[in-house]
Amino acid sequence: MSEDVVQHPRPAPAAPPGQEKPRAKRTSRDPYFDNAKYLTIVLVACGHAWEPLTYGSRAATAAYLTVYAFHMPAFALISGYFSRGFDMAPGRLKRLLTGVVLPYVVFETAYTLFYRWAQDDPGYPLSLLDPWYVMWFLVALFIWRLTTPLWLMLRHPLPVALGLAMLAAVSPDLGGDVSIQRVLGFLPFFVLGLTLRAEHFERLRTRRVRMCLLPVGLGALAAAYWVAPWFDAGWFYHRGSVTGQGVSRWVGLLTTPALFCLAVLLTACFLAWVPRRHLWFTALGAGTMYGYLLHGFVIKWARFRDWYAVEWLHTPLGELAVTAMAVGGITLLCTSPVRAVLRCVVEPRMEWAFKKGDAARPARASAEAGDAAPSPSRAPES
Repeated sequence: MSEDVVQHPRPAPAAPPGQEKPRAKRTSRDPYFDNAKYLTIVLVACGHAWEPLTYGSRAATAAYLTVYAFHMPAFALISGYFSRGFDMAPGRLKRLLTGVVLPYVVFETAYTLFYRWAQDDPGYPLSLLDPWYVMWFLVALFIWRLTTPLWLMLRHPLPVALGLAMLAAVSPDLGGDVSIQRVLGFLPFFVLGLTLRAEHFERLRTRRVRMCLLPVGLGALAAAYWVAPWFDAGWFYHRGSVTGQGVSRWVGLLTTPALFCLAVLLTACFLAWVPRRHLWFTALGAGTMYGYLLHGFVIKWARFRDWYAVEWLHTPLGELAVTAMAVGGITLLCTSPVRAVLRCVVEPRMEWAFKKGDAARPARASAEAGDAAPSPSRAPES
């Protein structure tokens, strides 16, 4: 998403003999991760657009199940990878408030008003503790980011996070406030991202690994086609405990780690085949937050107006047309003109709301104490 600005330092050119070394240039964005973020948000949009097509189409259901098995885990993992530098410093807390909390308040309110208008239901309640539709991810990201220092402090954070996810899966009475089931259900992927390093992604991008993972991805799609008539995609939503799937709650002790392993494997397949060079859509990776927040209005409007009632859309050609519209629509929402118009609510600076100079004081204090050097195991969050 856009608040996870992906930057990696690039080496500066060597200075000729007898000349001063050139000043280090500002870090530039890594096209690989921008490509990954754009392609992930495309999968999010396609998944939402395909959902009405799954009623009666085995092929659409197979594609839907395959995408839902890993697309939000991949989003959470990438978010975790670029949250490793979150340390409660005033500057980072400021970006958390302006880049996550404020957009959540604005768009949660906007979605509620949109629902009231579209459904002619003026009494529909507004509750910031009950995220509507796509807004749960911002709540989850806020909680995950705040707890990042704790996860970085633990010796084995991933087993702990997976244990919390399993606890949520077997707890039907956990409650629905702040989408806590989803927060805990996708938490292991965020924590896994915190533990990853650049070399892990480099290993994925080798030709040997890519060729080995290709049949895995194709096999997953074939398996999804086989189970499509009877498998419930609700297993991938993590909206509640496993009792909602009609099984004993203790089944969650087995299904949670199994689904985690499946999602990690498919995420690895996806990341292995993400292009590493700069392409026409690379710059759109910086605007995925805009696409994520805005595409829900289009998806819900289509459902409210019953656009999917057109029988032609449920033919193979119609399904391809829906896919093309989803890809084109989400691409448009990530473009620079859209970002320019909505930057004031998605990425506001809000300098007027914060004291000047506070962000610099802790850094100076740490330097005076002799511990200003950052840990080499953490990547900067920008």
